[in-house]
Amino acid sequence: MKATIMYGAGDVRVETVPDPIISEPTDAIVRVVRACVCGSDLHPYHSMPASEKGTPMGHELIGVVEEIGSAVTTLQRGDFVVAPFAYQDNTCAICRDGFQTSCPHGGFYGTPEVGGLQAEFARIPQADGSLVVVPGVDESSDLLPSLLSLSDVYLTGHHAAHMGRVSAGTTVTVIGDGAVGLSAVLASRRLGAERIILMGRHTARTDLGREFGATDVVAERGDEGIAAVLELTGGEGSHVVLEAVGHLPAYEQSYGIVRPGGVISRVGVPQYEEAPVGFGSLFGKNVTLTGGPAPVRAYLEAAIREVLDGEIDPGRVFDRTVGLDDIPAAYAAMDAREALKVMVAF
Repeated sequence: MKATIMYGAGDVRVETVPDPIISEPTDAIVRVVRACVCGSDLHPYHSMPASEKGTPMGHELIGVVEEIGSAVTTLQRGDFVVAPFAYQDNTCAICRDGFQTSCPHGGFYGTPEVGGLQAEFARIPQADGSLVVVPGVDESSDLLPSLLSLSDVYLTGHHAAHMGRVSAGTTVTVIGDGAVGLSAVLASRRLGAERIILMGRHTARTDLGREFGATDVVAERGDEGIAAVLELTGGEGSHVVLEAVGHLPAYEQSYGIVRPGGVISRVGVPQYEEAPVGFGSLFGKNVTLTGGPAPVRAYLEAAIREVLDGEIDPGRVFDRTVGLDDIPAAYAAMDAREALKVMVAF
């Protein structure tokens, strides 16, 4: 089969590799119908050291079950499924608490043992706990983009809002106009936020953010951006700040605009190890810091129903579609901000 391999910063290739096989009785093999490039894929695209072996890429897919291991009981061949970006058993105590991305029996894609999901076929460990069947949908459905967004990006935005305790009457500021940030805007609107301030400077993206529910857009960054949000909120700041970037300046912006007693919820993968938490940042304002890798599996059934019922259309974040052979160009387009999020059709 063909699969995407990254050999170093900026070096993405589509190569022929062995087809995945059932390695454990709890595995399933899925034929990929749609995959995509994630904003988090751009972090290694910028910084991965060169390697002769390469790293398999991709962690988002929807597809059709082709084969199941002997211990799999909830799936059958031909099922149309969504795969969360992490795999998990969904039965252990941690999963039952709703934090499936920390499952002690789970893990993440993109390793030599498991492989990546930007490929024609994928091995899914812990298939019963990881794959969710979508009823009444096939490969010709117009809902494929929205269903694909549930594998990561929309439900990562939802997780940010959920952990931030967004509710009716709250003022929310979303930092970042990428696909996750825009998804956080949509999720905040669904959760009843009264005012949603989107911090971003790319007009095509912030226009979609307004359609998703943003009431205000702030293009400034740093101290100017903080001042603009404080002006919009009468100097009080935002009840909830959803940080969807992952770089230190975005975090610093977050504690500059959060209201005393408010919440900062981070879902941008942090590209730093140390961040201020002292009196001048969090402590002095009684601010709660939360967030982390989204346990997509915890939210998936409800979100699938919302898509099937036409209540949400999060797939609008995809603004370009390519074939598998064109994935290197998809990375380059997203890196150059020429595309918001690229879907891969098989």
